[in-house]
Amino acid sequence: MNTANPPYVKAAKAEDLALDELPKGTAFYGSLSIGLHWAMLALLIAVYACIELREYFPKGSDPREALKTWHFMLGLSVLALASLRLIVHITGRVPAIEPDPPGWQKLSARLMHLALYALMLGMPLAGWLLLSAEAKPIPFFGLQLPALIGESKGTADLIKQIHETGGTVGYFLIGLHAAAALFHHYLVRDNTLRRMLPHRGGTGSL
Repeated sequence: MNTANPPYVKAAKAEDLALDELPKGTAFYGSLSIGLHWAMLALLIAVYACIELREYFPKGSDPREALKTWHFMLGLSVLALASLRLIVHITGRVPAIEPDPPGWQKLSARLMHLALYALMLGMPLAGWLLLSAEAKPIPFFGLQLPALIGESKGTADLIKQIHETGGTVGYFLIGLHAAAALFHHYLVRDNTLRRMLPHRGGTGSL
C-alpha cells in the first residue's frame, strides 16, 4: 500500500516549514492591507488588458468603445483603491523585513513605492483630465462624473501624451516591483514577499 503524501500535501508542508524558519515574532501585513494589495494587482491587470485588447477591434466599433469605457471606469477604481491603500499605509504599521536589508535596498524600496503610488493616483487623474479636455462623457458605473477642466484640444493632446507615456512606464514599474519581490523571496530569502501573502499565525498589522 502506497502511503506517500500527494504533491499538494508535500507543498503545504514545505510552506509550513518555511514559515517556521522565519524568526519568532515575524510580522505580516494585516488582512486589509493584503486584500487591497492583491485587489489592486487584479485591477491593474484589467485596466491594461482593456486598453491593449481594444486594438483588436476596428475604430468606432462597439467592442472597442466598450473596452475604452471599461478602461476608464476601472482606472477610476484604481484611483479610489489607491487612495484607500494610502490611508491604510499612513495610519498602519509596516512590518519589518527580516533579516534587516542594507540601506540602499531600503531607499530603492521607498523610491519604488513612491513611483507606484504616483502611477496609481496620477494615471487615473490624467485619464479624467483627458476626457474633460476632450469634452467627452465621464462614465463611472452608471454615473456621469463632472469635468475637471474645460475643453481644450491643446491640453488634451498634451495630457494624452503624458498618459500614454505613463502607461508604458507603468509596465516597467510593475515588472520591477514583481522582480524585486521574487529576488528577495528566492535569492535573499527574507520575508519581503511573505509579509504580503495570506498566512496563518504571525503578527499582523492593518
